[in-house]
Amino acid sequence: MNINDIYLISPEISLVCLGLLLLLLDLVWKKKEFFPYVVFWGLFLPIILSVVLWSDLNKEISAELTGINGALIVDKFSIYFKLIVLGALGLVVLTSTDYLEKLRDQSGEFLPLMLFSATGMMLLVSASELITLYVSLELTTLPLIALIGFMRDAKSSEAALKFLILSGISSALLLYGMVLVWGFSGSTYLTVIASVVESQANSGIPFGSYALLLGTILVLAGFAFKISAVPFHMWVPDIYEGGTTPVVAFLSVASKAAAFAVLLRVFYVGFGSLELEWSLLFAVLSAFSMTLGNLVAMVQTNAKRLLGYSTIAHAGYMLIGLAAVASRIDGDHLSSGPGSLLFYLAAYGVTNLAAFFAVIAISRKINSDRIEDFVGMGRKAPLQAMVLTTGLISLIGLPPTGIFIGKIMLFTSAVDSGLTWLAVLGVVNSVVSAYYYLRVVRIMYTSETGSKETDCATTGPKLALVASAVMVVVLGIFPGILTGVADAAAMTLLP
Repeated sequence: MNINDIYLISPEISLVCLGLLLLLLDLVWKKKEFFPYVVFWGLFLPIILSVVLWSDLNKEISAELTGINGALIVDKFSIYFKLIVLGALGLVVLTSTDYLEKLRDQSGEFLPLMLFSATGMMLLVSASELITLYVSLELTTLPLIALIGFMRDAKSSEAALKFLILSGISSALLLYGMVLVWGFSGSTYLTVIASVVESQANSGIPFGSYALLLGTILVLAGFAFKISAVPFHMWVPDIYEGGTTPVVAFLSVASKAAAFAVLLRVFYVGFGSLELEWSLLFAVLSAFSMTLGNLVAMVQTNAKRLLGYSTIAHAGYMLIGLAAVASRIDGDHLSSGPGSLLFYLAAYGVTNLAAFFAVIAISRKINSDRIEDFVGMGRKAPLQAMVLTTGLISLIGLPPTGIFIGKIMLFTSAVDSGLTWLAVLGVVNSVVSAYYYLRVVRIMYTSETGSKETDCATTGPKLALVASAVMVVVLGIFPGILTGVADAAAMTLLP
């Protein structure tokens, strides 16, 4: 490793150093209530370093910088996702202050584990080599397993155990698929794999080789688990209900964004010559995910489980962007699929965080996650109810919210790519989702309640609530502040 390599991974290095600093402070400082604010302000360093790398890319002739013998690529695509991870981490840290009070002696390990998981996600979105990708994925997953069970009660322990077992199975599938791809291509580098796959594309066999076909399916299955796509979604409702809620919020946004980034890079860069074939795979996964997610969400009585099935449905919407990648304009340029997916991921990120933060605050106030117990929250906790309403309206895809713009972009890209049936199914599912989202709003505002109560939320969670809700609306009213950046990041995928 040389100086250039250190510079390229400087955001990740700064994040690890911040985690180590917290571990040292935990040894010498008994008062830990200020730790979240140390992390929040400390995150500005990796954010600044990421922005500096983006500006350096504008000065380069090539669209990317490579490091560690080509195993990592720093381009606008990877930096875009790094900023999403860092932004989500910052907001989750702010809202976790109340949870740290319950953890007492274990609170010193909570934030460093979250930082180390975020480091894995940031390395994951830059990985251009299969071994590096797998190691980054494990660095992402293992801290999350510990964090999910951090409350040490029956539900969180069960959730952590389920996530450990199912994550291990998905990692095994992914690793076996990578071995088959390596055996077919003779390399673990995506660019080399791409050239070998392209040379075999016209052999008359699907994917050029039955071994490559099986390997691709196994790789897709491994990552489908990470993005909670049907039929690899079985872990989501239990983990969302039993896991530590701030960790689940982080998992639902940052981990999903990183997984979609890897899917885009692996399948477009590594298997780009087979895009017409794998596009159909993603279209089928998209249809099943958004349909099953929305239908099962309709009968949920727990708010966290409802958000769990909601994230399955939204994984289906996002897969529309992946399915639409296969379409090119004049044979040279990407369709609007990748750019729309990148915008949607950011809009979904702030929306889901807003919804989760509101659920966290309301659940802590009433000591229950049941939707029926949210009765009268419009009076008892007006700020939290308003933010939750904003998040749920955005998840439906109604204006003026960011997901409204994101869905328009995704459905348009599907139509442009010849996947009109998928766009129509997406619209139908969006209408269906209004039933269970608006049911929560109705319970909060139209049910009878007692006297109005004062809001007891602390400063950190309040700031996270307001910031996420404001961003939801801003992205809906002024989408141009992000669409240009998303398109610039997506264009990096062009060969």
